[in-house]
Amino acid sequence: MRVRLIHEKVEELDLAELRRRLGIPRPQSAVAGDQGAEKERRELQPASVLMPIVARAGEMSMLFTRRTESLRSHSGQISFPGGRAEPHDASPEATALRETHEEIGLEPGKVELIGRLSEYHTRTGYRITPVIGVTVAPLELRPDRQEVDEVFEVPLAFLLDPRNHHRHSRLFQGETRSFFAIPYRDYYIWGATAGMLVNLHRHLARSDTA
Repeated sequence: MRVRLIHEKVEELDLAELRRRLGIPRPQSAVAGDQGAEKERRELQPASVLMPIVARAGEMSMLFTRRTESLRSHSGQISFPGGRAEPHDASPEATALRETHEEIGLEPGKVELIGRLSEYHTRTGYRITPVIGVTVAPLELRPDRQEVDEVFEVPLAFLLDPRNHHRHSRLFQGETRSFFAIPYRDYYIWGATAGMLVNLHRHLARSDTA
């Protein structure tokens, strides 16, 4: 299974190469966080998300959730499974796996952890560690319907193509703020979720000669 990484040149990446590149420390080149997050004076809460790569014969995709409309925050938005760290969590990876199991029923033992990205700071007061894991289809999921309205996948090749990484803006509380967006069919992936995907592409692209 291979995915085309488009940077200065077109290159094919298989799962073994993804593992290798994610294991290479790289100079800081990440999107630091949401625009305006640096203005937050309060202490940021630690949190983690799992960026789940789904491996099938001949293709790879990434799994997302659409949050229910009844949630108090980020209702209806597309996100990775995850949430805030708990005192008993041994690591960001432990947080990501626990939250993923709680949200969509994916068993931690079914996930191979292959790396993590730089922390992403949000205007809502979180510093999020994105953890990257691989799980093999077919999946046995049990979404928590109080939190998750839908679970869906997007081809990894589409997400790693920078031609699909758009800068959008909107007026929020009297201030124009810009953010990344990666629209796919009827899904509008934006904000922190899109920013982490841009970070994933940048990490993989910067590792192509290592």
